[in-house]
Amino acid sequence: MTDPKLQDRTFLLILIAVSIAFLAILWPYYEAVFWGVALAILFAPLHRRLLARMPRRRNLAALCTLLLCLVLVILPVSLLSVALVQEATLLYERIKSGQLNFGAYFQQVIDAMPAWAMDWLDRMQLTSVSAVQEKLSAVSVQASQLIATRALNIGQNTLQFVVSLGVMLYLLFFLLRDGRTLAARIRNAVPLKESQKSNLSSKFTTVIRATLKGNLMVAACQGLLGGLIFWVLGVQGPILWGVLMAFLSLLPAIGAGLIWAPVAIYFFATGALWQAAVLTAFGVAVIGMVDNVLRPILVGRDTKMPDYVILISTLGGMTLLGLNGFVIGPVVAALFMACWDLFAPGDSL
Repeated sequence: MTDPKLQDRTFLLILIAVSIAFLAILWPYYEAVFWGVALAILFAPLHRRLLARMPRRRNLAALCTLLLCLVLVILPVSLLSVALVQEATLLYERIKSGQLNFGAYFQQVIDAMPAWAMDWLDRMQLTSVSAVQEKLSAVSVQASQLIATRALNIGQNTLQFVVSLGVMLYLLFFLLRDGRTLAARIRNAVPLKESQKSNLSSKFTTVIRATLKGNLMVAACQGLLGGLIFWVLGVQGPILWGVLMAFLSLLPAIGAGLIWAPVAIYFFATGALWQAAVLTAFGVAVIGMVDNVLRPILVGRDTKMPDYVILISTLGGMTLLGLNGFVIGPVVAALFMACWDLFAPGDSL
């Protein structure tokens, strides 16, 4: 007769092996699966409200939620992506044709600097326009090669993108419809205390909702405001710079300023004082206020994580996983803190 302990160990090994094999099969579409899960968590409260009004029509409630997700999230992002590509292409053509000369802009800034700043730049070997221009040219070549490669990949992988989008939407429908049942089965299968499971699952869903809802709202507000002020001041490519500000605003405290601050410095250096003053005041008082006011309310308060943890985990996540990392990084950090808090309870940071 077979030893029961041996049977249990054998079954556990089989379970681990097939789980790893299943994850390997899903890996090519991990982004579609991840965003399907994330959007399902984000739109779950809306789905519950719709389901309360049509309790016997689970399919219809899930379909309505899916359509709202398409209208509120996916369609605007798609339209913005098209406009961004068009504007980035025009800007690239102007750089390639010489209409935009960063070396000349740099020379204007250098000429307007005070003596102490020039001495510091001399020590840093940054006052040689030709050297800087060579560096900018090298960066431009690399950027153009990257753009060309990405454009070719987008053209070649259009079918894969469409398939991934279809997988995400298909999965999102069933996660909305059957999410509660699936979550209950997962919780029952996890060999932890009920209090531990409740704490970890609550932290997981809270951080995903807060990160998506909060960061995306802050990014959208800062990108919109930044693009608007650039358009008012006549800066070329306001959509492109607005999107870049929105993307960089995913980094707390330092994000959008990496775009508008150099432009304000250029305005000061070239004698466009009122433009520089307006952009600086708007950047600090309006764009900065969005980050300082909305982010702690929408992100920090719900996640109960310090700003420095959010910043570092966001940076690390985006370095490892690209754009997906701005959600995955804080989630991993939150689960890390929750697990250690369960292991060694104490005062929060």
